Amino acid sequence: MATQQTRHDDRFFAACYSRIARSRAFRRQMDPFRRALTQAARGVVLEVGAGGGQNFAFYDPAITTRVAAVEPNAHMLRRAEVAAQAARVPIQLTQAPAEDLPFADASFDAALATFVFCSVDDPARALGELRRVLKPGGTLLLFEHVRSRAPRWARVQDWLTPLQRRVAGNCHLNRATGDLVRAQGFTLTDEVWSGGGVHPLLAIIATR
Repeated sequence: MATQQTRHDDRFFAACYSRIARSRAFRRQMDPFRRALTQAARGVVLEVGAGGGQNFAFYDPAITTRVAAVEPNAHMLRRAEVAAQAARVPIQLTQAPAEDLPFADASFDAALATFVFCSVDDPARALGELRRVLKPGGTLLLFEHVRSRAPRWARVQDWLTPLQRRVAGNCHLNRATGDLVRAQGFTLTDEVWSGGGVHPLLAIIATR
């Protein structure tokens, strides 16, 4: 199995994900969620797992003051630098994992992540870090594929996840991210489910 550092240097995964993220089918599914979440990202925003900067074009300067974006994969980060130059809001990029954020307590009004918590090594620690750096009353905005609510499909996800982790940068099909968010003390104010089968999608808005 790849180590954390190996995955963070994974050029192949960065190239594959970037190609998928540019595809028309993927954008048709993802862009409405990206737009909706960034419209709720008010003030000073932290984006974790920024990837190649796929969310950057959606930030609105009338709503978002600036964005601090972190991404552990150096090859993704180079792509994000290009996207940041075209963004309408100031974006500062840092190479860092979600589990170890280089920011002071209560630094951000909102934190955003899309398709991140399926692959972090320690999702509970990463969510704890987000809670730490958010201001009291700050907003957590997530869009993730998660564990199915249907027991039969959840068992299929459990069976497929070891292979998925190997081929897709530690991606877990079976993480119950909504439950993890609640366990870290966030209050969920909105949940929107879509999709199904082995790939149900969940958009979350929560407050610290």
